[in-house]
Order: sequence, then C-alpha cells, then structure tokens
Amino acid sequence: MQTTTDDALGSAAQTDSIKLSRRALVGCAIAGGTALAFPIPAMAVGTEWRLAIRNVHNNETVDAVFARSGAFVPEGLAELNHGLRDWRTGQATVMDRKLLALLVRLREKLELTGGAKIGLISGYRSPATNAALRSAGGAHSGVASQSQHMLGKATDIMVPGVSLDRLHGAALALCGGGVGFYPRDGFVHVDTGRVRHW
Repeated sequence: MQTTTDDALGSAAQTDSIKLSRRALVGCAIAGGTALAFPIPAMAVGTEWRLAIRNVHNNETVDAVFARSGAFVPEGLAELNHGLRDWRTGQATVMDRKLLALLVRLREKLELTGGAKIGLISGYRSPATNAALRSAGGAHSGVASQSQHMLGKATDIMVPGVSLDRLHGAALALCGGGVGFYPRDGFVHVDTGRVRHW
C-alpha cells in the first residue's frame, strides 16, 4: 500500500514539474528571449558576484568573487575554472561567464546567501570523459556527443537544503538556457545553450 502511495506522489510531483516546465517555457517565449539578449545583467557600483561550490566527488570547495562593480575579477574566474574542472582527469577550461552569472541568478532566485554552497556533480567535461560516459551507457545513457559540458557552458548541480523540484522550477523560470531534470540521479542540469528542457 505504501508503495502505491509513494508511486502516486511521485507521479503527481512529476506532473507538477511538467506543468511548471510548460508554464516557464511559455513565459520565456512571451518575454521574447529578453533573458537571452541580456544574459549578464548590469552590475551596480559596489556590488559583486560570488559563487561558492563544493564538488560532491572530491569534497573540494571554492568560494570566489568573480565580478565586482561591473568588471570581471581574473583571480576569481581562475579559481572557478579550477573548481569546475573535469574532476576525473583534472583538465580545466575557461568556463562561460554567462554560466557563472546564471548560477548567481539561480542562487538569488532561491533566496540563498552568496556563501551558500552549490553542490557540483559535473562542470567541465573533457572530450575523453564525455566519450567514456557515453560508451558506459546505463546512468550515463543520455550523455550528448556534443555536450555543453565540453564547452564549459554547463553544470549538473544540487543545493543542500533545497529540493530538486524547487531548484528545477527556479532554473526554468530564469529562461537562461537548457534545463534538465534528473531526480533519480539527484541533480538538475543547467547550461547557457538555447532555451529548452527535458
């Protein structure tokens, strides 16, 4: 009996998520892609963008200010490039600044403080890692051959204390790019590619 109740609740949550997805995409269409036209919002003098992340695989943390008063901070960008590297190979790339700004906007949408750590499941993926994940299949059967991860434009994330449904809804509402929902694997994918969801 309990299993039936859990299944029904799971189905209801998935239906709510699908409704939210459609509503969010309609909102993005009505906005006419305004969010994409200005993916990095203007900064007021004296404000700063800060990201705190914790890699769930190796427990490494980065807490860096990457923009201040409208200018990017090279040291902060370098720290985040390193923190978002391919944890399997150690290879890093220059991460998309629009992605970093999107993660800040997502944290703000969730009404979290600048020091609230985002749990990183995957950031940059080297071509070798991406190919290995694709060939492994199973849980990685949805890995795209031309993944946004390989371009430094995607992250798979979770936020401690925030439900995946809430994280997913906030990501969709931002209309900042692609959003994938992986409740069984415990993460939400966000990227700065075209607006789409799965």
